[in-house]
Amino acid sequence: MRRSFLVFLGILLSSGVSYSQFIEQPASWSYQVNLLEEDLVEIRFTATLEDPWHMYDLGPYENGPQPTRFSFDLPQGVSLAEEIFMESPPAKEYDPLFNMNIGSFEGAGTFVQKVRSEVRSATIRATVEWQVCDGTSCLPPEEESFEIFLGDPAAPVAAGTQEEPTKDASASLWKIILQAIAFGLVALVTPCVFPMVPMTVSFFLRGSGDKRKNRLNAALYGVFIVLLYTLPIAIIIGITYFTGGASVTANIFNWLATHWIPNIIFFVLFLVFAASFFGAFELVLPAKWTTKTDAKADKGGILGIFFLALTLVLISFSCTGPIVGTVLIESTQGAVWEPIVTMLAFSIAFAFPFTILAFVPSLLERLPKSGAWLNSVKVVLGFIVLALSLKFLSTIDQIYQWSLLDREVYLALWIVIFSLLGFYLLGKIRFRHDSPSEHVGVFRFGLAIAVFSFVVYMIPGMWGAPLKAISGYLPPLKTQDFVMGAPDSAPARNVTETSGRSYSDIFELPYGLDGFFHYGEAMEYARENDKPVFLDFTGLGCVNCKEMEARVWSDLRVQKLLREEFVILALHADAKNTAREDDWVTDERGRELRTLGKINSWFVRTRYQVNAQPTYIILDHEGNPLLAPRSYDLDVEGYVRFLREGLEAFNK
Repeated sequence: MRRSFLVFLGILLSSGVSYSQFIEQPASWSYQVNLLEEDLVEIRFTATLEDPWHMYDLGPYENGPQPTRFSFDLPQGVSLAEEIFMESPPAKEYDPLFNMNIGSFEGAGTFVQKVRSEVRSATIRATVEWQVCDGTSCLPPEEESFEIFLGDPAAPVAAGTQEEPTKDASASLWKIILQAIAFGLVALVTPCVFPMVPMTVSFFLRGSGDKRKNRLNAALYGVFIVLLYTLPIAIIIGITYFTGGASVTANIFNWLATHWIPNIIFFVLFLVFAASFFGAFELVLPAKWTTKTDAKADKGGILGIFFLALTLVLISFSCTGPIVGTVLIESTQGAVWEPIVTMLAFSIAFAFPFTILAFVPSLLERLPKSGAWLNSVKVVLGFIVLALSLKFLSTIDQIYQWSLLDREVYLALWIVIFSLLGFYLLGKIRFRHDSPSEHVGVFRFGLAIAVFSFVVYMIPGMWGAPLKAISGYLPPLKTQDFVMGAPDSAPARNVTETSGRSYSDIFELPYGLDGFFHYGEAMEYARENDKPVFLDFTGLGCVNCKEMEARVWSDLRVQKLLREEFVILALHADAKNTAREDDWVTDERGRELRTLGKINSWFVRTRYQVNAQPTYIILDHEGNPLLAPRSYDLDVEGYVRFLREGLEAFNK
């Protein structure tokens, strides 16, 4: 009998599971926010049920059915004014199965929660859990969450629950970290660094016979190298962060990455480094600095190990300077902690081989000897630094819209620079400190093939080829004067549609996409046309933004979705143009923001807690995010899913 009962119960439960799997959820939720007083709002949650389903009221019911429950995650300055209640509570009837009075409703029911806010704007998270039943069975409990914005859209937002970093942000950070590691390894074979190898080995060969102590000293050597590279930038960020907050730190790095003064300085410095690498002069720090640190390193002990590490950092400056500068600039697209993380990755990769040699000095015998090849490495680095220097000019040319270094001019310079590098590798060009050679080695010949292949790859770009692999370093395609056979996927902009929109004379979307550059206008247009808003937080000088446009937005599915299903709102974080006076704002520190870049950065940071570019957010008609934001990620399929999921969330 017991076995029969268990079998029957199992069939019943499995039937219930199968039944629930093939029935769509018959309950849907919506909410509305009403202002009652200056600091008091009313949130009305409405459940709509299909016939013949019913839902239970707020209860509570101990050992009874699942009541409808609400929970709220409130930011600082926001509180619940009273308990939630039903606008029209259902009559409670006695249920003999549960032996208690139970209230339930059919059709629709409205739950009201009053909230008191001491801040001008805030975002709260509300979660509702419910269960529906009909005359014969019940579906499993369900829950749904809402991000509800209260107050003035232009005011700073008191954030509720912080979203966990998305995989997109992680992917972007990992890209920067891997790039920093690669730069750290490249720095090892520069002529300023490689001669430090025998000095390191000789220092640790003088150690005592205590192997344990020698290994500890070797580990300390690596730690000191990492700290000497990482701590200075960490201290600078720490001072600005704890005195002015994350926004101040981000603004400083944003200024370094976008203002014309630091970009001109970086351009000139890179030219100086390139000239030094070509042999025009020797670029070194004052000799007394390295002499003193070297003398103190000879004293031995922990202090001697520290000064040996300091000597390595100082002597290698003339070769690692442009590499370190490139690493830092690559990680300052509005973020705060990325410069520390990337410098840590660079220094670990740079210090690791020295630490290994300190552990096992006998490995020196297997390393290649110093010679003419070191100067060749230096010259090759000079060509690369010369090419990278143009990036700083291109950044300010795009941000200030001077149109001096358009895409075809930039490409022409790179084609010439890398062609000359190829001829150098073949021995057709010699510099001052190069030794004559009667033949070209196999490795050098292989490098020449790779360089000339890169040149051939770039040549079609002169006629408009997208060149997706290097798109992040090139000016946008729209700056090119001539594009052969422009594709149908990139139609010309509709002047009649965009001419009356704010700042459309300054900015332009790629691929002929139509959009807005003003938050209020985009929202108004979205409501009139019943479309979600696609917020593109971007930058004129943002490398990752341009790479996303070239490698992801170029996909026809992405363009079709953006063109037909969304209202595009592009907000540029680095634009130096002065906004209309009625768009000026005053930030939380009392400063009046007048330029479009500062206004856009402040708005996105305070409203959506985002400061890095690119960031993509899909919004409803109240400006609330429908999904978690998406950042730099070259996964086209994932991007298409993101757009479709946002569209589905909007149409619910």
